[in-house]
Amino acid sequence: MKKTLLWVTLQVMTIPYLFAQTADNELLKFKLNESGSHFFQATFLNQVWIRANQNNPGTSIEGEAQAQSFDIGLRRTRMQLFGQITDRAFIYFQFGQNNFNAQYNSTGNRKIAPFFHDALGEYRISDKNQLKVGAGLTILSGLSRFSQPSIGTISTLDVPVFAQTTVDQTDQFSRKLSVYARGQIGHWDYRVALSDPFPISSNGQPTPGLSTVANFTPKGHHLQQNAYLMYQFFDQESHVTPYMTGSYLGTKKIANIAAGIIHQSNATWVKSAVGDTVYQKMMHWAIEGFLDMPLNSAKKTAINAYLGYFNTNYGSNYLRYNGIMNPANGTTLPASQTINGQGPVYGNAYPMFGTGHVVYTQAGYLHNHIMPYANATWASYDRLNGLATSTYSAGMNYYLQGNKAKLSLEWQNRPTYQVKGADLQAGQRQNSLTLQFQLFI
Repeated sequence: MKKTLLWVTLQVMTIPYLFAQTADNELLKFKLNESGSHFFQATFLNQVWIRANQNNPGTSIEGEAQAQSFDIGLRRTRMQLFGQITDRAFIYFQFGQNNFNAQYNSTGNRKIAPFFHDALGEYRISDKNQLKVGAGLTILSGLSRFSQPSIGTISTLDVPVFAQTTVDQTDQFSRKLSVYARGQIGHWDYRVALSDPFPISSNGQPTPGLSTVANFTPKGHHLQQNAYLMYQFFDQESHVTPYMTGSYLGTKKIANIAAGIIHQSNATWVKSAVGDTVYQKMMHWAIEGFLDMPLNSAKKTAINAYLGYFNTNYGSNYLRYNGIMNPANGTTLPASQTINGQGPVYGNAYPMFGTGHVVYTQAGYLHNHIMPYANATWASYDRLNGLATSTYSAGMNYYLQGNKAKLSLEWQNRPTYQVKGADLQAGQRQNSLTLQFQLFI
């Protein structure tokens, strides 16, 4: 027993020496060979939100009407484990939880939270990055860089979640079981994937029934096809994991244009005018441009900008409300005054996903350790009968140590809607103010 305890003690004492300490990005990097070309690495991320919110009309929290709310939550708490196991074999895991505030699973067990986001294996067939093939649970997608974002490096408070089109409907927080190929050939970067969607009945929410507007169908099972193609004018983007960087903070000269698609046959169903069941395809496509480059190295200035157009088609008049880490859990409004059957209308929710057209843009200017930014989403969803869904945000990042320690403050303005008689009308716009503290190692 004494020998065993001594051996364990010695092993624990040697752990610090197993990890390279020469650079910030190698603090938890374990070398598997002498050169370090084979390695296994761990990262940890925590994003804490402190938020004041003007709630949507009729909002209640724990059975009490609340026009305003204040909440503290964990927007994201994650750990990554990944490594280049051989010259060509790569393994990647991500584990964690999201949107953990006082209302998380308020009618169930708040302890049931963390889950595997990613678990994949990848093999590089070519000498460099021209062709990699992989399979497993992955966020790799075909639509947009914001459909597969590196959330530790985003330059705004949050990503445009509408670009993660089936989030928590037929996927696991945007991750799908997939087989894929990706690579970089010259200035071109590409990825294609065949995904196996989860049934809508397993997302933890009541399954919408057949109605006159499209919903994800609980009947049938069809694979999903993804494709994404990007042209890089200057530096090549990072290609270690499938995640796409939000900002390089002036360390790279990036200017890209890209296009992507997602297709799935018979993804949704709808009741026709004569009462027949009609199955409809899901087909999304997008085009986008991304800019992230230094302006003046001496003054540590850089620019970050994005513009994208999204054509989203879930089927006839599909619409879904969503509230990021919603601070509320109920409404006092009768069903006759809400857009029925499309998710919660309380708290900070608004129509985030739908059949229609979306334009999203953002821009930020980095000077030394500070980046002021603004972003806007303009959406036109068929179900809203011509009423626009426009959201606006403005904020500032203060980089204590790059993306490893960052403070962000953001104001957001969003729409509300109300049903009066037979008419759908735009309601009063609401605001929120959020402070985020991000730690990432």
